[in-house]
Amino acid sequence: MADANTTLNRRSFLKASALAGGGMMLGFNWLAGCAPESPAPKGLPEAWHDINAFLKIGDNGLVTIMSPNPEIGQNVKTSMPMIVAEELDVNWRDVVVEQAPLNTDKYTRQVAGGSQSIRQGWQGLRTAGATARRMLMEAAARRWDVPVDEVTTEAGTIRHTSSGQTLGYGDVASAAATVPVPETVELKNPTDFSIIGTSRKNVDAREIVTGKPLFGIDTQREGMLIAMIEHPPAFGMTIKSLDASAAKALPGIRDVFTIDVAPDGFERQWSDVNAFPELVVVLGASTWEVMKAKKALKVEWERTSPAESSADHAQRLAELVKSGTTEPARRDGNPEAAFQQAATVIERTYRAPFLAHNTLEPMNFFADVRADRAELLGPIQTPEYLRTSASRLLGLPEDAIAVQMTRMGGGFGRRLYGNFGLEAALISQKAQAPIKLVYTREDDMTQGTYRPAYQVTYRAALDEDGTMTAFHVRGAGVHGGPVFADRFPAGAVDHYLAENLSLDSNISTGAWRAPRSNFIAGAEQSFLDEVAEAAGKDPIDFRLELFDRARTDPVGKEHDYDAARYAGVLRLVRETSGWDAPPRPGVARGVSAYYCHNSYVAQVLDVTLDDGEPRVDTVWCAVDCGIVVNPDAARNQVEGGIVDGIGHAMYSALSFTDGAPDQQNFDDYHLIRNAEAPRAIETVFVDNGIDPTGLGEPSLPPIMGALANALAQATGTRLYTQPYANSLDAVELQATTG
Repeated sequence: MADANTTLNRRSFLKASALAGGGMMLGFNWLAGCAPESPAPKGLPEAWHDINAFLKIGDNGLVTIMSPNPEIGQNVKTSMPMIVAEELDVNWRDVVVEQAPLNTDKYTRQVAGGSQSIRQGWQGLRTAGATARRMLMEAAARRWDVPVDEVTTEAGTIRHTSSGQTLGYGDVASAAATVPVPETVELKNPTDFSIIGTSRKNVDAREIVTGKPLFGIDTQREGMLIAMIEHPPAFGMTIKSLDASAAKALPGIRDVFTIDVAPDGFERQWSDVNAFPELVVVLGASTWEVMKAKKALKVEWERTSPAESSADHAQRLAELVKSGTTEPARRDGNPEAAFQQAATVIERTYRAPFLAHNTLEPMNFFADVRADRAELLGPIQTPEYLRTSASRLLGLPEDAIAVQMTRMGGGFGRRLYGNFGLEAALISQKAQAPIKLVYTREDDMTQGTYRPAYQVTYRAALDEDGTMTAFHVRGAGVHGGPVFADRFPAGAVDHYLAENLSLDSNISTGAWRAPRSNFIAGAEQSFLDEVAEAAGKDPIDFRLELFDRARTDPVGKEHDYDAARYAGVLRLVRETSGWDAPPRPGVARGVSAYYCHNSYVAQVLDVTLDDGEPRVDTVWCAVDCGIVVNPDAARNQVEGGIVDGIGHAMYSALSFTDGAPDQQNFDDYHLIRNAEAPRAIETVFVDNGIDPTGLGEPSLPPIMGALANALAQATGTRLYTQPYANSLDAVELQATTG
């Protein structure tokens, strides 16, 4: 067991007080109606009692647990309350979950990003549950006039064993709410967990499958108008003139006007990425009427910065990687001398295009801005940053702006950037009406914000015995390079050099699932396979030798990975995939291992050729992310990352001609189809009892390398440019034409 200090974060623990009234309850009891042989779940209580910021208990023992972080499909709305419920020692079937609004007085880091929600919230959530449990025990002990150390709890019941007395949590909730918050509380030993580590259904599952309003796009309010925007057709352009007469004359249209979401004097935050702040707004009664009016607009655009094309980006990135100047991000030993003395030098260059986020739920946001207050509601990953920027833009104090978070139909980093929320707020303020802003798919794909285009060159030096003596990585990307200087194989090779370069562009970019890692992992792991081949070594053995060096005799300054855990997932996937067994006829295999978001993932991928077309057969995945809170949900995240990574590495690309995106909808932007997904995915988690780390993103980056390595074995051709399908088509065309 461990003790937790409840005063570590006073914002997480409100002064305990009784709440006499009831309240609106969101969410549902996950088990209700699913197990008719079980006792019926508790109904609504007559009174609720606030215990702390994270939970309240009804007089009948029903517990509402607040989920503070945005729900983007990563299942935190289920897993975070599970952590609280575990330490509270309540029956999970008596728990309902409510999405907490933005409240920086009660909660910290209400962000969905970086796969950090569980990792950052782990201690605070456990402490919140344990504190409430202790206060309930104190209240019961006072009622029975017994020492609190003689009191125990189990599944929502408080017991005094020697006297045989029992009370439900609801029986003492009112009294517990007045008990002083203890300075320290005892946390459970992980071996005693009964909720954490068990699979629990998504608390929103019933609402999702029955079509109940949960997502921002579902929002409906009395008097609400629909807004859509028209932005320039290409990056580097802005509005010159507007003729809206034809659009305004159409049925249902209330107004057409322009807005500027970044006026002079507006102080942008990092989250205010927006290449098109000056927009034309069409406001009307219905989505269909507004869409028709958009087509009737007559807008003249003028260029304010150079038009950029994908060919230009590729050339500039290549020149930057070849001859750009930068201070090394890390240097160990003397890599230049080591390369001169090498018996063999392997050099390869890898490229990847821009990618769109393409969230399944279209971008949208609701805003109701009044003279003295504002309500903002929608799918946002960064509600606190949205509120700050909205305050600056609207001229309202932050405490006059309420931000409510809806469930998100996908995000992948796109909803970190709150331009759409600010647009909705400014439109509502100007229209003096509640509005819901809705993007079309074309609006989203042509506005940004994109995964940057990247290029990286790797070099490795081998001595006559096949030992890697030097390693050099030099990468460049639009608005920032992709290289993580202190990641593997830093610390594992005597002579090491890492360099990062950045290319300016008027095309907006931002985080895309597993930022930077989503490209560099595939390139690195593809390259390491070629180095292993040149060294005459099995690719897993080759990596394990490097991990052993980093573990036992590390080179240079501290590296940012644990070599033993890294090697552990690689050995585990070797075992579970049967890597050392004779290969099955017609099956090609690739392996990859990568560390990001504080977690370790290793994967083996099998590819077959069906009529010459590559088909992913099976993926084996070993994950070390510490304690797994909800195993089924964790597998879902891993599988989703694998499918997402395969799809984007194999098929997806966004290109530009004269600053205009060439792909604007799914007819020409290839997302993975059901038939292209792996036939099977086998996932195994390392059980090491370490506090949880990231999980939403780590399974995506390495799968791109495993796929490339398997495709090389299957086709005999190494692929260096994503999407791989285009590269394979080019190879086939070259072979056909001679």
